[in-house]
Amino acid sequence: MKVYVTRQIPQIGIDKLKQYHDVDVNWDSVGLSRDQFSAKFQEYDAIVTVLSDRIDRDLLSRADHIKVLANYAVGYDNIDLQAATEYRIPVTNTPGVLTESTAELAWTLMFAVARQVPKAEAFARAGRFEGWGRSLLMFLGDDLSHKTLGVVGAGRIGSAFARMSRGFDMKILFTANSPKPELEKKLNARQTDLEELLTQSDFVSLHCPLTPKTHHLINEKALQLMKKSAYLINTARGPVVDELALIDALKTGEIAGAGLDVYEWEPKIPEELRALDNVVLLPHIGSATVATRNRMAEMAADNVLAALRGEKPPNCLNPDIYS
Repeated sequence: MKVYVTRQIPQIGIDKLKQYHDVDVNWDSVGLSRDQFSAKFQEYDAIVTVLSDRIDRDLLSRADHIKVLANYAVGYDNIDLQAATEYRIPVTNTPGVLTESTAELAWTLMFAVARQVPKAEAFARAGRFEGWGRSLLMFLGDDLSHKTLGVVGAGRIGSAFARMSRGFDMKILFTANSPKPELEKKLNARQTDLEELLTQSDFVSLHCPLTPKTHHLINEKALQLMKKSAYLINTARGPVVDELALIDALKTGEIAGAGLDVYEWEPKIPEELRALDNVVLLPHIGSATVATRNRMAEMAADNVLAALRGEKPPNCLNPDIYS
């Protein structure tokens, strides 16, 4: 059968697919146009998608040939899952394997923005460091130890992120859709509502999925609840944050800073946001470690191979279609 991979993924996944099927890969960094996507849906039996591929109901209605959509990500808000289920197209993802790497990146952003790492690194790289002196006062940052850490969405990644705080003796507050007794016991953490978390936390880290309920969860009102000394970290999904409201909050000092790996209009990053020096910006690299990306590629390939054998894929998001 024929498999199409919409962007370059680690070779280990492509090679696995090629053992059994014909595989074509879009080696161009630019994504497919809507017309190109529609044509692929007519030609291929399986498509490996990435988060920037928007698969809506209209495209799915013309996907008579497609036997599986394998999303190369844990999130799947780029695919209309309800429509795919109605058209009996299995959709899969790659859960679990990127938990630690994404949690680690959230900590990287916390350190970077709180300790002004990008500015200090650029200062040193430019040859401006001439020894200890008054000029280094510009890089005074904030401690992480003994502060209050707010975790919005204590799922797999959020819980892993919270567990990494143990060496810093932080007070942990978290929100979750269900009780987390193990997290509370191990970290002396406390589950609370969003309002209390925002008002009490020195660092607020977002780990919730993007749903209609969480769209603009962090809006102007939420940002006003945060301490003026607090930092916002987002490695979840860009639209969880009202980006225009965040820009205003960073400009006016409503919050101290932010560390972002995802953006509301990704891949576009507003010029106003890029001009601010109290925000650290990364190009959506939460899962970007060699081991994690290789395992994601293998999982995506396994999902495709199972579906093309007529089996339910191991990471099927809509298993009801097999009932």
